[in-house]
Amino acid sequence: MATGPGTGHQDPSPQVLTEAAAAFGLLASPARLHLVWALAQGESDVTGLAERVGGALPAVSQHLTKLKLAGLVRSRREGRRQVYFVDADEQAALVDVVRLLVGRLTEQTTPTVPVRRLRGL
Repeated sequence: MATGPGTGHQDPSPQVLTEAAAAFGLLASPARLHLVWALAQGESDVTGLAERVGGALPAVSQHLTKLKLAGLVRSRREGRRQVYFVDADEQAALVDVVRLLVGRLTEQTTPTVPVRRLRGL
């Protein structure tokens, strides 16, 4: 692994970068980003999340499964319900990035980058 000039930090392996890109790719979906945002505010079951984000129950469930497989959200069983949450210890940095970016964009009255340009990236 290479070391960044003057930083003393090793560059991540190609495998780590690939896994990180896949996780960020999952967050590129507005629906999944909304789910992570909602779960950063507090845990919920799939029914509550579907109501909150305005999605169909099966679609929200599929999004949650993908986020869970990527390790971005976790779940636990409470009786017959599956409760989803963002692990504050393991995902604190991710939650901070989501809150910072979404919060900053929410405060702007007009986006600085047109949506058309973002789609072309």
